[in-house]
Amino acid sequence: MKPRVPTIPTNWPEITGLLAGALAGGAAASALGFPMPFLIGSLIVSAAYAMWVSSTKSRAVAFPRPLRYAFIAVIGAMIGATFTPDLLQALPSLWPSLIGLSLFVMLAHALVYLLFRRIGRYDRPTALFAAMPGGLVEAITLGEQAGGDVRILTVQHFARIIIVVVTVPALFLLWNGIAVGSAAGQSFASAPAGAADIALIVALAAIGAPLGLALRIPAGQLMGALLLSAAVHVLGLASAVSPQWLLNLAQLVIGAGLGAQFSSVSAGLLGRTFGLGLLSVALMLSLGFAFAAALALWLPVPFDALFISYAPGGVTEMGLIALSLQVSPVIVAAHHLYRISFTVLMVGWIAKSRHFGA
Repeated sequence: MKPRVPTIPTNWPEITGLLAGALAGGAAASALGFPMPFLIGSLIVSAAYAMWVSSTKSRAVAFPRPLRYAFIAVIGAMIGATFTPDLLQALPSLWPSLIGLSLFVMLAHALVYLLFRRIGRYDRPTALFAAMPGGLVEAITLGEQAGGDVRILTVQHFARIIIVVVTVPALFLLWNGIAVGSAAGQSFASAPAGAADIALIVALAAIGAPLGLALRIPAGQLMGALLLSAAVHVLGLASAVSPQWLLNLAQLVIGAGLGAQFSSVSAGLLGRTFGLGLLSVALMLSLGFAFAAALALWLPVPFDALFISYAPGGVTEMGLIALSLQVSPVIVAAHHLYRISFTVLMVGWIAKSRHFGA
């Protein structure tokens, strides 16, 4: 097995240059009309740079996690700011969708597990945890404990998230001509944002993220800030308007952070995992489409929101898409929180079962 590229302390001049390159990539993607351009453009540029550094200088790009986590929390606060009493009243009616989501997770995991075993030739622990339709950090941690290949688990889950992030906005563009993100020229702000609005968003993020981590909520940085912001807004304690430029900046930083994770990835491993990722994502998105189409006939939730809720991407990235399309981002985030929690519990139980072995 190829040794992991050692990580060096954060080099701030390099990170500044990386963010500048990510900004250029985002601007180019925006000019070309890409969906979610500041996320996708920055991710492509950062991943290419990280792989170049690891191959030519035998070291990793140490992107500071606190910076990425800070903007994840900001996104959580922005999503929570869209929460209204009407949405609160609608949440109890979502139980049929959550039951459907449970069935989706079980079926998707079983089919992708077979795909990774039969076509990918992964060993059983690696296939079991690589096939999880959610919970990147949990999948890598539990998979390593069970004897799975950590490099494959890491890249396979990053491939899943990245392919979903690129594919879902592209599908919306093909279906109804709506570009997702700033390329659409949209803004989810109902009025111009002032300094007080930005200060409130930052404060909610700064308080909510540590709270979510302390309570051990899945995706704690995002969900802690989201839940706190939702509570503040639904109770009428405060109200914040989220500026479009802050959403673009969050996309840029998160995209750069994701791209930096490709430091220890070889071209061969990247090609193999992304090839399998394309097959697995196509399978899961097809299942998600079928579930969303069926449930949209019975629930007071539009198909767009249900499809994003069933798409097996990251909570943060799917929340960004929901924000851009203005399709119930709180409902979407609630579905993804449930998906991750249910997936981790289910696969953890399977791994501990006496019928499962390496």
